[in-house]
Amino acid sequence: MMHTILGAGGTVANVLTRELINANQTVRLVSRKPVNITGKNVTWQKADLLNYDEVLAAAQGSTVIYLVAGIVYDAVIWQAQWPVIMQNVINVTKATGARLIFFDNVYMYGLVDGPMTEDTPYNPCSKKGQVRAGIANMLMDEVKAGTIRASIARAPDFYGTDSLNSFVDMMVITKYAAKQTAQWIGNPNKKHNFIYIPDAGKAMFLLGQNPDSDNQVWHMPTPPAITGKEFMTIAARVYGVKPKFFVLRKYMLWLIGLFQKVVMGTVEMYYQYDHDYIFDSSKFERAFNFKPTSYEQGLKELSETLYKAK
Repeated sequence: MMHTILGAGGTVANVLTRELINANQTVRLVSRKPVNITGKNVTWQKADLLNYDEVLAAAQGSTVIYLVAGIVYDAVIWQAQWPVIMQNVINVTKATGARLIFFDNVYMYGLVDGPMTEDTPYNPCSKKGQVRAGIANMLMDEVKAGTIRASIARAPDFYGTDSLNSFVDMMVITKYAAKQTAQWIGNPNKKHNFIYIPDAGKAMFLLGQNPDSDNQVWHMPTPPAITGKEFMTIAARVYGVKPKFFVLRKYMLWLIGLFQKVVMGTVEMYYQYDHDYIFDSSKFERAFNFKPTSYEQGLKELSETLYKAK
């Protein structure tokens, strides 16, 4: 079996790669730039996901293809590139006969009153959400037509990244590790879920190992939603500091975004932090007998490894 990771080198790709290596699987890493991960059965091949021929060449011989790519956090770029990437990967999946697992987010659901489940209808209220709904439908339409075997692995916001590209890593955990005041986006009294990155890697690995999981949507294993204040209280306790924080309002993000385009990209997603955001992963937990890492345990592990207190 060969496991091909499209978008290698990213946060989720790296934890998935480690899971596959630990299980002595044959892994092909595919990205535009070399990935600094080595192993006995690991190879790297250069490919641009916008180029079908390059992706096809990189994916030859694949048993399972994982699409875990991340592109610039800009709605215009997403509109231009994501449909092309998805169509290329669909066509490559058809050509190789491999199974496909697409790592996705929750933007297509829009503002949801109640828990988000695999059956929650798509009702995007952002440009990025519209793009995500479109490419998810592209994929599952092929599944329904019987042309490919594919699944969507969907996750909420995450923490524990080695690249600091999640807001809780940047604005809460590393701040408390440095004995500084945390920052929070939106209403800290609203509930929110966060998946621990190692859990996402383990869950993707399990889907890859179980063909019976194909042709459906799976919510990745995530602990129950808690308020921002509760999350920061836990983090502060782990790092031995007071849970001090500063709230970033929408207009503040907009002002910062005038000078930092990536921050401007978060403005349309502000609704996720100003309302309850409740992600239900009970389907996966039951099917795979998987207990998500608690916030206390995940934050404690980070304090001992990645984000050590100064």
